[in-house]
Amino acid sequence: MRIGHGYDVHRFAEGRDLILGGVKIPHDRGLLGHSDADVLTHAVMDALLGAAALGDIGLHFPDKDPAYLGVCSLTLLSRVGAMLEDKGYVISNIDATVIAEEPRLRPYIDRIRQKIADALGIDIDRVSVKATTEEGLGFTGERLGIAAHAVCLIE
Repeated sequence: MRIGHGYDVHRFAEGRDLILGGVKIPHDRGLLGHSDADVLTHAVMDALLGAAALGDIGLHFPDKDPAYLGVCSLTLLSRVGAMLEDKGYVISNIDATVIAEEPRLRPYIDRIRQKIADALGIDIDRVSVKATTEEGLGFTGERLGIAAHAVCLIE
């Protein structure tokens, strides 16, 4: 068994959609990034890549490469899943936490879990997604952006 941890952060930006776990969340701002800036999916990808000692998303999907401009992060997550499968790994579980003062994410969690599971070809019961705030502290508490942590276990 191997454990991986991923972390990502993106700042809010006007004129962009807010995408978390492949789900468009109604909000007045989205996140800034080269791709769709899906901070949750990026953290999950880094956890999976780290567990398999395959580097990180910057190595595989560099933000300077125009091929990834605006790309759906679930597409990249599917590629990460294929990389793990090629190495003979099976995903046991993923546990992720989104850190955001706004918007409230509870109504979207089950859809997010399903999108991540579908992208990886695993059962939804292997994917946990939670959301929390930082009680007004730090950059997320000041509503400047969103962060996400993810851990995973692969065999």
